[in-house]
Amino acid sequence: NKDLKEIKSLIQRAKRYIKSAEILLREEDFDSSVSRSYYAMFYAAESVLLTKKLDFLSHKSVISLFGRHFVKTGIFKPEMGKRLSKTFEKRLVGDYSFAPQVGKEEAQEALAWAKEFLGDVEDYLSKET
Repeated sequence: NKDLKEIKSLIQRAKRYIKSAEILLREEDFDSSVSRSYYAMFYAAESVLLTKKLDFLSHKSVISLFGRHFVKTGIFKPEMGKRLSKTFEKRLVGDYSFAPQVGKEEAQEALAWAKEFLGDVEDYLSKET
């Protein structure tokens, strides 16, 4: 099954990105750490969208579809959608500003959110796939 293979691949990538976020946090590269934490959440969100055969074209569409199909329906708790959006915004600031913008606490928070997000997604996938 092509979708199942892709879902597993996205989850593996999300796990790798969490490890990268941890390393970057230790190295005090907070902007890059938040970016990796966001992408871990993004790939996890993409993986659940695939379970419903939902098409997405952009980061904003993944966030929007995740909210519509998984948060508003009660599958995932509301803070998952909020945290995905907030981490996306922090990633934009960190990736596109000229000077470092993200502090240590924000990077630690984003990493904790990403770990929890991935855990919740993996629990869901273990029941659905």
